[in-house]
Amino acid sequence: MTAQQPQASASPTLTTSPPEPAVAGTREWLGLAVLTLPVLLVSMDMTVLHLAVPAITTDLQPTSTELLWIVDVYAFMVAGLLITMGAVGDRIGRRRLLLIGAAAFAAASVAAALAHRDRLITARAALGIAGATLAPSTLALIRTMFSDPRQRSVATSVWVLSFLASGAVGPIPGGVFLQTWWWGGVLLLGVPVMLVLLAVGPVLLPEYRNPAAGRIDLISAGLSLASVLGVVYLLKEVAGQGLSLSPVAVGGAGVLLGVVFVRRQRRLTDPLVDLRLLREPGFAGALTVLTIGSVVLAGSGFLTAQYLQLVLGLSPLAAGLWTLPPLAAGVAAIAASQSIGRQLAPRLRTGLGLAVAAAGLLMLTRTSTSGVAWP
Repeated sequence: MTAQQPQASASPTLTTSPPEPAVAGTREWLGLAVLTLPVLLVSMDMTVLHLAVPAITTDLQPTSTELLWIVDVYAFMVAGLLITMGAVGDRIGRRRLLLIGAAAFAAASVAAALAHRDRLITARAALGIAGATLAPSTLALIRTMFSDPRQRSVATSVWVLSFLASGAVGPIPGGVFLQTWWWGGVLLLGVPVMLVLLAVGPVLLPEYRNPAAGRIDLISAGLSLASVLGVVYLLKEVAGQGLSLSPVAVGGAGVLLGVVFVRRQRRLTDPLVDLRLLREPGFAGALTVLTIGSVVLAGSGFLTAQYLQLVLGLSPLAAGLWTLPPLAAGVAAIAASQSIGRQLAPRLRTGLGLAVAAAGLLMLTRTSTSGVAWP
C-alpha cells in the first residue's frame, strides 16, 4: 500500500496594483506658499515699472530707446533664458538653482534701484537673468512635491493664479511707493521677499535633480538669446529713431543666428528645444496664441499705465488702483473657464476669449482726454 501523494495545488496568481501616490502634507503646502513668493516677484517686475516711467523720465531723462530697454529688457531676458535655466536646474538641483536665483534677484534689485540710465538697463538685464531661474524651478519643484494628481492640479492652479494676479496687483504697491518715496523704491519690493525665500526655502523645499538630464548646450542658449535680442534691438531702434543701417544690420544678424539655432537643434541628439513639437497643430496653435496674447497684453498694460497718469493726470496710487478691475475680470474668467470648459471645446473657448480681448482693445482705442470710453 503506497501513501497517497498530495496533489500539488496551483499557486495563486499574484496581482500587484501600482502604489498609490503619496499624499502631500502640511510641509508640502507650506512649501507651496513659499514657492508662490518668487512667482509673484517674477511677474510683478514685468509690470511694476509701468507706473514709474514718468518719474524715471523726469529723474534720469533717458532717450526713447533707452526707456524702452529699461522697461522691457527684464522680460526679454526672462523669456530668452527660461528653457536654459530649466535645463540647468535639472542638472545642478532645482532648489539650489532657486536659492541662487533668489540671492541674485535681491542683489540685482538693489543695484537697479541705485542705478543711473545705462546702468539701469544693465541692472534690469541682470534681474531678468535671475528671474529666469525662478519660474522653471518653482514649477518643477511643485511636480516633485505633489505626486497625487488632484493635489498637483490644485497646486499648479495656485501657481498659475499667483503668476497672473501679481502682474495686475504689482502696480498697487508700486503706486504707494511712488506716492510716498522715489521710483527706485518699486524695485526694492522684491528684496524682503527673496530674503524670506532664502531663510525658509532650505527647510521646506526638497532638492531634486533629474538623473536623465542631458548635457547643457551653452552654444544653443547663446544663439537663442542673441537672436531674440538682435531682432528686438531692430524693432526698438526703428520705433525710437527711425530706419537706419546699424539697427538693420543687428536685426539681420539676429535673424541669421535664429536660423543657425534652428539648424543646430535639428542636428543635436539632445536639443535645447525639441522642434518636433511644433509639428503638432495643438501645441503650435496654443504657443502662437500665448505668444501673441502676451505681447498684446504687455503692450496694452504699458499704454494704459501711461494714459492714466500722463493724459488723465491720475496719481501713481490712483492709477495702480485702476488695475484692480482687470484683475477681478481675470479671476472671474479663470473660474468661468473651469466650469464652462467641460461644455465647450478648447478651440471654441480660446476663440471666445480672444474675441472678448479684441473687444476690450477696441474700447481702448475710443478713449479720450476726458477718460470717456465711448465719446
